[in-house]
Amino acid sequence: MSAMTQHGNKDVSERLQRIKERLRRATAGPWDAYIEGKNHTDGSSFVKTPTGGIELDGATDYDIEFIANARQDVPFLLDLIQSLST
Repeated sequence: MSAMTQHGNKDVSERLQRIKERLRRATAGPWDAYIEGKNHTDGSSFVKTPTGGIELDGATDYDIEFIANARQDVPFLLDLIQSLST
């Protein structure tokens, strides 16, 4: 069963609109994961944005990589959804 069938077109459309709005309001990319001991050695792991750093208390390095890459992945996935639905 597809997501569209399971949740209904209106629900999916509304959710995509909320995702697009969160994306629009977020700091522009690119975002990068700076992982202590992997690509930097001064301080803790964090997400670097064009306007500064985002420290995440309790996040694993995998969480930080996921969050940083989401800034680039979400627009890609939204574009893919758009191209598949037209």
